[in-house]
Amino acid sequence: MKRDQVKVAILGASGYSGEELVRLLLNHPHVELAAVTSRQNAGLSVAQVFPKFASHPKSKLLRFTDPNAELLAKQADIVFLALPHGVAAEFAVPLLDAGCVVIDLSADFRLKSADVYKEFYAHDHPAPELLKKSVYGLPEIYRAQLKDATLIASPGCYPTSILLPTIPLLRAQLIKPSGIIADSLSGVSGAGRKAEVDYLFVECNESVRPYGVPKHRHLSEIEEQLSLVAGDRVTIQFTPHLIPVNRGILTTLYLAPEKHFSNAAEAVALGEQIAACYQTAYANEPFVRLLEGRALPDTKNVVGTNVVEIAWRLDPRTGRLIVMSAEDNIVKGASGQAVQSLNILCGFPETAGLV
Repeated sequence: MKRDQVKVAILGASGYSGEELVRLLLNHPHVELAAVTSRQNAGLSVAQVFPKFASHPKSKLLRFTDPNAELLAKQADIVFLALPHGVAAEFAVPLLDAGCVVIDLSADFRLKSADVYKEFYAHDHPAPELLKKSVYGLPEIYRAQLKDATLIASPGCYPTSILLPTIPLLRAQLIKPSGIIADSLSGVSGAGRKAEVDYLFVECNESVRPYGVPKHRHLSEIEEQLSLVAGDRVTIQFTPHLIPVNRGILTTLYLAPEKHFSNAAEAVALGEQIAACYQTAYANEPFVRLLEGRALPDTKNVVGTNVVEIAWRLDPRTGRLIVMSAEDNIVKGASGQAVQSLNILCGFPETAGLV
């Protein structure tokens, strides 16, 4: 789908991911942002809802409307769905039928199994016939498939921070597919823009707490993607935590190397293999930053960008490989990654609108 310019729309543009999509697409050199929807903001201009964009000439002209799939299909070639799971699929079906390309930021099309979806999301899938059609929108892994996609399922923020560091190692058989442990710390924006007691400032500030234990919804797509790479069922231990920052995710992975290292020479040899593996996978990726020397991932270095930082250490005392990553949960973990998929799909430079 190679074009010079495309018209796009955002369904659900008033949430955090929707707001970030507005920011990125207003300034994208190959995109015309043709429509934004929000039931509660219908009739208001983008400048009124998001004053930070008021200096953009289109922000006063572009107004929020009620979501209408039939109308959006006439206004846009590509539609981003920044909607809750379950709701997104209801709009994806008529938009696809009308010939639009859909980039979905919800969880509705990330899984290939309707049964797994029901297990983790507690309701039947609204459009199971589309699950085989969707392409998982992790560009560094599925770039070739994204070029011809009509339905892109943009990954969750936690899965992005876990899959990008893990998949190359698993594919190269440098780590065991069993016993994977992931601890993640996320900013409060990961919960979405909603008024709930748990996410009030007084409840979150000066507080760190786990949640979604032991079966967070994102486990479903993490395990499915790792299983596809391993060629066998992969089950991991995953614990997310809420931390008092606006945005950013820091993930620490504890992995078992396939090769045991018991002395310095073996550790050096394994370290060289790991380094080579990551270089092969990501050295030329514009949005993966492999840290060297003593540097470790830090959310302050990635917030506001589409970059994920990755670093690793071998621990001779425990025999484990520790891999760490940092990303912005709203950009690389959501809207920025969706725009990256758009760029691949349309044949634009992959960094367009993102740097």
